[in-house]
Amino acid sequence: MSVTSGTKTESGVGETIRVVIHALLIALVIRTFLFQPFNIPSGSMKATLLVGDYLFVSKYSYGYSHYSIPFSPPLFSGRIWGSDPNRGDIVVFRLPKDDTTDYIKRVIGLPGDHVQMKDGLLYINDTPVERQRMSEYVGEDPCGSEGGGISRVKRWKETLPNGVSYETLDCADNGYMDNTNVYTVPPGHFFMMGDNRDNSTDSRFLGQVGYVPQENLIGRAQMIFFSIAEGEHAWMFWRWPWAVRWNRFFKIVR
Repeated sequence: MSVTSGTKTESGVGETIRVVIHALLIALVIRTFLFQPFNIPSGSMKATLLVGDYLFVSKYSYGYSHYSIPFSPPLFSGRIWGSDPNRGDIVVFRLPKDDTTDYIKRVIGLPGDHVQMKDGLLYINDTPVERQRMSEYVGEDPCGSEGGGISRVKRWKETLPNGVSYETLDCADNGYMDNTNVYTVPPGHFFMMGDNRDNSTDSRFLGQVGYVPQENLIGRAQMIFFSIAEGEHAWMFWRWPWAVRWNRFFKIVR
């Protein structure tokens, strides 16, 4: 009896190990080729994305590079089944100046475009982007002010040449990057900007972000699956009834 029992126990342990290995392989395939979860740690994309948002990014949208693989081993260069993002897409990419860091921004300029800011207004190929004033944004401080809290900030609706519309925030009438030189986007690169224009380190800062190579694209932001208030911790589940932003669950990212 003891021998038979031991055999069954060993068989049960082996089956459990196989199930765990299969589950890990399935999760690896999903993360590498289909969807990867990301969370938003900064306010550079407010009010579209908030600090504490957790979202799924589609890995297949622009094809695959070695940055698509966990730990980014340099197995190959370029992209497999690559395709360009559309103007207005919200994209997760690997920072060109530090390829261990992920950023999320909106695609504003495509290869060959001329991009410039004049008095806070975005110009693409010498044409001002259509902009419409909206009611003020009221919410968790998007401007990085001391003390934080709830703030009221000027808000605009921008519409890109391809018809994509989104909201931007304007913390200051004469912000640091409200007037720039003309940026000419190189072939195979993209110009990224945050929707929170005065509080976003993006392609306008050539020494910190600059133009983003196609190879560095990770995927397109698709859907928010969880969201918790700024300053709260997702693991503190006993605070969820008050801290979770229930109205942001399963919100499509645009």
